[in-house]
Amino acid sequence: MGKKGMWLIALAGAVVLGGALWGPVVSSVEQPKYKVVESDQSIEIRDYAAMIVAEADVSGERDKAISEGFRIIADYIFGNNLSSQKVAMTAPVTQQASEKIAMTAPVTQQGEGNSWQVRFIMPASYTMETLPKPKNPAVKLKEIDGKRFAVIRFSGFAGEDSLKRHTDQLTEFVRAKKLTTVAAPTYAFYNPPWTLPFLRRNEVMLEVAR
Repeated sequence: MGKKGMWLIALAGAVVLGGALWGPVVSSVEQPKYKVVESDQSIEIRDYAAMIVAEADVSGERDKAISEGFRIIADYIFGNNLSSQKVAMTAPVTQQASEKIAMTAPVTQQGEGNSWQVRFIMPASYTMETLPKPKNPAVKLKEIDGKRFAVIRFSGFAGEDSLKRHTDQLTEFVRAKKLTTVAAPTYAFYNPPWTLPFLRRNEVMLEVAR
């Protein structure tokens, strides 16, 4: 067998192994609780319970902002806090443009120079009183009320074109259902960067009025 054939077999084996490991990896990471109100193929309307998040406001281009926000909050949960206490990693990491949009305005992709809110959802076992206090003032702990979202789920790399395409698709669904959006879209990313594209879980979420 030639080198090319051996390489293809090795690649196929890696793909199968990655698929086999994917379920246990995801199931071991806490995710926020929600109830599916309605579903239509890759789109769901979900009611999320109240939660606590660790948030950092970061300015700049979207992809650079989420990397910077991730670094800031990861530093906090990995023990750089007043209690030197580690907080379990959860999924997803979310990102949203800080600027709110009018309820009747179309959802648009925010461009360079805007401020982004990057959030880690805290494990449900914590309260505001029991979470370790951040040392870095850039990290804010916030209680978020329960909300309803229209959500579209997709795999692959979540680049600008993919995010815009799925945001547009979700926006059309929301309009067809005559729902009212109340905030800019939130982008949710569930996987570490080394995850194979077809195993990735990405979502665009639009908060809608109940």
